[in-house]
Amino acid sequence: MARGGLKRFVAALDSEVSSAIFAAGDVVKVEAQTSITNGAQSGRNHVPSVAPLPPNNDTGVLADNIEAVQTSPFTVEVSSNAPYSAYLEYGSSRMPARPFMGPALLVSRPRVEKLLAAAVTRAAKKAES
Repeated sequence: MARGGLKRFVAALDSEVSSAIFAAGDVVKVEAQTSITNGAQSGRNHVPSVAPLPPNNDTGVLADNIEAVQTSPFTVEVSSNAPYSAYLEYGSSRMPARPFMGPALLVSRPRVEKLLAAAVTRAAKKAES
């Protein structure tokens, strides 16, 4: 790396990885939303999912309340803010778990890793020029 290349690499790395982390959070968010809405019927024809499958969409509140928020340059929080999210994710004394956030993270992991690897590659190319 040429003189000053390391400084350019670190600056580019900060920018590229920060953007990739936000994109990764969005990937997890969309995966969680998709797992809820795929094949679900809302309204009068709604049929609850069978545990341990993700919950089936009914009113749309659960899927609509999943968000990805970048809390710092290298941190993104993906959360489900519907009042009953935790009961669905972890279950209760009256209901088995129908997790949707944890599985979304697991399914998204290969794509997230590719996003981060691509960000590092872009940063290295920027530092070389």
